[in-house]
Amino acid sequence: MTKITKTRVSTGIYWIEVPEADLYILCGSPSDSVKHMMRGGLIRNIESDGILYESGPNCILLSDTTIQGEDFANLSEFPILQMLYRQGMILPNHPGNTGVKPMLIGNAEQVASQLQYIYRGNYGLVSKEELLEAGMAPDLVDDYMEVKLAFAFGAIKEPENLIDSCVVGPTQVEIRNGVHVRRLSLNVYEITYDGESETIDLNLADGEHYEPPYPLGFQNIERGFFTVIHSGEADGWDIHRPCMSSVLIFHGRIYLIDAGPNLQAILNALGIGIAEIEGIFHSHAHDDHFSGLTTLMRSDRKIKYFATRLVRASVTKKLSALLSISEEEFENYFEICDLEFDEWNNVQGMDVKPVLTLHPVEDSIFFFRAAGADREYTYAHLADTASFDIMDKMAAGELAGRKVSKELIAKTKEAYLTPVDLKKIDIGGGIIHGEARDYADDKSKKLLFCHVARPLDSWERGHGEGAPFGTTEALIPTYQNYERRGAFDYMKAHFADIPADDLATLLNNPTVMFNPQSILLRAGEVPEYIYLVLTGTVEYVDPEGDFVGQQMAGSFVGEFATLSDAPAARTYRANCFVKVLQIHVNMYRQLFEKFSLTSNFYEISKIRRFLQRTWLFGEGVSNPVLNNICRGVSVEMLDDGDEIAEASFDKVYVVGEGALDRNLAGSPSNRIEVTETFGETVAMFGEPSQVIYRAIGPTKLYGIEPGLLRDVPVVQWKLLELFRQDTWVDEAAE
Repeated sequence: MTKITKTRVSTGIYWIEVPEADLYILCGSPSDSVKHMMRGGLIRNIESDGILYESGPNCILLSDTTIQGEDFANLSEFPILQMLYRQGMILPNHPGNTGVKPMLIGNAEQVASQLQYIYRGNYGLVSKEELLEAGMAPDLVDDYMEVKLAFAFGAIKEPENLIDSCVVGPTQVEIRNGVHVRRLSLNVYEITYDGESETIDLNLADGEHYEPPYPLGFQNIERGFFTVIHSGEADGWDIHRPCMSSVLIFHGRIYLIDAGPNLQAILNALGIGIAEIEGIFHSHAHDDHFSGLTTLMRSDRKIKYFATRLVRASVTKKLSALLSISEEEFENYFEICDLEFDEWNNVQGMDVKPVLTLHPVEDSIFFFRAAGADREYTYAHLADTASFDIMDKMAAGELAGRKVSKELIAKTKEAYLTPVDLKKIDIGGGIIHGEARDYADDKSKKLLFCHVARPLDSWERGHGEGAPFGTTEALIPTYQNYERRGAFDYMKAHFADIPADDLATLLNNPTVMFNPQSILLRAGEVPEYIYLVLTGTVEYVDPEGDFVGQQMAGSFVGEFATLSDAPAARTYRANCFVKVLQIHVNMYRQLFEKFSLTSNFYEISKIRRFLQRTWLFGEGVSNPVLNNICRGVSVEMLDDGDEIAEASFDKVYVVGEGALDRNLAGSPSNRIEVTETFGETVAMFGEPSQVIYRAIGPTKLYGIEPGLLRDVPVVQWKLLELFRQDTWVDEAAE
């Protein structure tokens, strides 16, 4: 009988168990890794001495890199919480509390960053000074620290008090009880015990992404006037449904309320492309409301980030710990739009009021208000909230001896019970979540009970409703066509110098809806129509099937084939429900002839089509943004054997033809092929480099100045991933 067992759990996630050594290792911890283990039967319910609790891992093997497949690779907050509370490792007099602490295994940088990320995820801001610096009113600071200490059982503890760590390198080290681990290469580990071994490879293949633990199907949503679309109603432990969140549409603009796990899959199921998102309203920094931020960083423009200064400070500290970046770099990816607590803030014509709620980390509930024909209509989003019972115990000083003022408790309860047209409520229970019965006398027109994995009980079903995925609440009906407004904006960005009246002629065409997974244009076909993508995303595939990319809203399908008077070179498929503006090719050609655009656009389109085949630009960059980058691309030629030193680079490069050897003294060279990117270390991140590149045969390079890339978050995000990988390889070689 083998002593070590390895199980593939999901893409990028493995399970190693050594029962004889009482060691159970979660290998890889992207978002929702706990749910994947639950679905795979690796976490089970146990009853001992009348106490029901869970089994599960007691160690986590981390990825060597923070980011893989453009997603967070290491999100150990929920796996650690599962160990501490659902397994009972930290609970007094609990059968799961054997004195063994959860353990993080990985390289020194990742272990350190995970400890700080967990620390900030548990506590948020940790001192009166940090609260004041984040803008909290001085007369509230003492009271709020009492709230935090009550939730923290009396003391804010350093993560090392709760979590063990094991730093791994190329030399074998012991984890526990005779089980050893060593790193073989980037993200590849060998685990041994009593003469047996297993190899774990946490690398994602090109084009591979972490998977959601549940199917979602496809929805065709309307871009309305004032509409709530339910994108999640569960908590962080429900294996069947997404975490509590909403999509809010106002004047046809799309806003998210929180960004939990699997956000890309959720948006795709709803037929929403990243390019369509106007902004996010962010309540707090727990992973089930936070881990989807990476998806929003994969936009080709900065998405608006709406939160109070207090919440933003908590979020940026956690994110900077997770990514090992400065807090100031948050602004590289989002347009910061601070909101004031307890005031109606005007957000593009909609009124938004955040109200401080009581939670272990800085948190706000949101009220949204818009004017209808007869009156104002309101939506309230209450995630996460404490129950009235817990707040009463705080007021009485019964939680860890910490006493919170009755005035703060009364104000918070009053806010929770504010009457609105539609209220979505956290009823998760326990110490840090709400209870449905607190809303028995709520005068709101409609209550939605959410943030819970279990079925609603009979009382809850009699007083509130659910919010199944994709269901819609139209608070104010729409009589406008927002897709056509968007079409004009996209055209203006694409044809900046063409008069509006001429663009209006192109608008006088039908819109067409394509079903998910249907083909818009097949490789080898001569297009009859050009399609301007208005909603959703379109996948394009080379005939050989060796490259897949994405076209976002604002992109044209069939343009290059039309301008080059040739059959389409790619197949274009709808990823979800996709709405397009259908323009006949003759009308499109007439516009180009009238303004003599063909030659210039054709040259730009050739560069754009090549860049769209690259990992750096093949996903998330719309045609107008990529056209702007193409206009600034320079071409450089190298002869066979020519050498260039990265230390002198002032551009990021993409290999157009030929190849390069990447050399660092003392380490094996690796080859940079056509479509691959290099040079980001110095040009984008200002770090020193000793790397030398040598041309293999005649080589053509496309050089791109950093200034063209800094305002394109998805490109910055990918370059950060590449930089981290290159840095790890270089440091390992040294």
